[in-house]
Parts: sequence; structure tokens; C-alpha cells
Amino acid sequence: MTADDSFRRLEDDDYPAYTMGRAAEMLGTTQGFLRAIGEARLITPLRSPGGHRRYSRYQLRIAARARELVDGGTPIDAACRIVILEDQLEEAERINAEHHRTARH
Repeated sequence: MTADDSFRRLEDDDYPAYTMGRAAEMLGTTQGFLRAIGEARLITPLRSPGGHRRYSRYQLRIAARARELVDGGTPIDAACRIVILEDQLEEAERINAEHHRTARH
């Protein structure tokens, strides 16, 4: 692997670059919160060869949104469901816009 390959991986939103401790620190939350949103199936961290949880930047953005909702008083299970529904809505809107662009041409 070259240095360029390593830098490209770090730019990849889906590359699991962050340990649980680092992810919790970046989000200003606890490792327990990350475990809880994992149990609620909001995110599924990848595992290192040693079995440690590893998080991507994309997963950290999702976790940050859930944390905003929980900090606002929403129960964690409800916050996770809201984030999932928001993500599904965004994807449906993207597909719909793409369909409309294709239909015009």
C-alpha cells in the first residue's frame, strides 16, 4: 500500500478510521451512547481484526444527529428511528429527483 492509498482511505467517508474511544471523544459523548445506538441498529460499526469497534465519518455524522435529538429530550430509541426515517426520506427524495431529471431528457 502506498502513502497515496492511505490518504485516499482517510478521505473516504465510509472508511472505519476511528476507534470507539476517539469517536466518543469527537462527538462529546460516551462509549455507552455509541453502544446504545449500535444496539438500536442505527449504525453498525465495523470490527478491527482484534474485535474492536471502528467508526467511519459517515457513521459519526449519523451518531451526531442522534445525539442532538437525545440532548433535546428524545428517548434514544425514538431518536434512532427518527434518524433512520430522515435518511430514508433523503434517499427517496434523491431517487425522485434523479427520476425527474432522467424523464426530462
